[in-house]
Amino acid sequence: MDSIRTNFAAMTALQSLQNTNKEMLKTQSRISTGYRVASAEDNASYWSIATTMRSDNKALSTVKDALGLGSATVDVAYTALDKAIDVTSEIKVKLVAAREPGVDREKIQGEIAELQNQLQSIGESAIFSGQNWLSVDSSAAGYNSTKSIVASFSRDAAGEISIGTISVNAEAIKLYDASSSAVGIIDGLRDNSGAIASSGTSVAAMDISALTDNATDLETLEAYIKGVDMAVSEMTTAATNLGSVKQRIGIQKEFVNSLMQAIDRGISTLVDADMSEESTKLQALQVQQQLGIQAMSIANSSTQNILSLFR
Repeated sequence: MDSIRTNFAAMTALQSLQNTNKEMLKTQSRISTGYRVASAEDNASYWSIATTMRSDNKALSTVKDALGLGSATVDVAYTALDKAIDVTSEIKVKLVAAREPGVDREKIQGEIAELQNQLQSIGESAIFSGQNWLSVDSSAAGYNSTKSIVASFSRDAAGEISIGTISVNAEAIKLYDASSSAVGIIDGLRDNSGAIASSGTSVAAMDISALTDNATDLETLEAYIKGVDMAVSEMTTAATNLGSVKQRIGIQKEFVNSLMQAIDRGISTLVDADMSEESTKLQALQVQQQLGIQAMSIANSSTQNILSLFR
């Protein structure tokens, strides 16, 4: 039916053109932002998942930084322990040389004293970011013998998060302890067997300057040698453990980095726009828009044809 009050053809053409313009705006938005799902209204489920995953990825970035800090701290402690082993081994060499009858033990003690001072310096200097794992005070408020390094961040199916850590037992690696009720490897008293005990002489305090060649003094000297040798063995074990921790931190850091990349890929799959598809769609919509405008023009001119009926 032809009507001068209602142009059905124009209304249909207008509705089609409006739909085309709406799709065109959506496609242009995807092309300009690069996102297929840029807000919750685009796809609430995908947007929620992507937002949570982005938040978790930021947390993983912090974990990666924490692993780097932990690796540096472990590396400082390991380097100091390695050097302390060299110095303590040198003390053992001096003590073995002092076992020879007739040597000037007072002069040898002068060398040992300097090596003892060097050990003290190594222990006090093994600091990174305010942490010293080799020279501690276990009686200090807030002291914790377990040193934790943040290593992971995860979220389960219920949404509960958990933080994983890599732990280092400082009690097994400390060289000095300022507490009156605890000792380290260097300042711990050692008995005649070389083991740490409640009485004896520590590597840090042993003095051979007054020892003579009598049997009792030679036994004391041999006990010192055993004690130093035991200290070297204990530090070697501690350095080995730290080396294992450092290797684990390196592996975990690589894993976290790979995990972050995998999450980024997952987010991209959910919300990123396929630019090839969108560009093709835009060209098609531009053609539809032009045809819609042409259809509107034709529909609007149809009312003019009615006038010819009354001529």
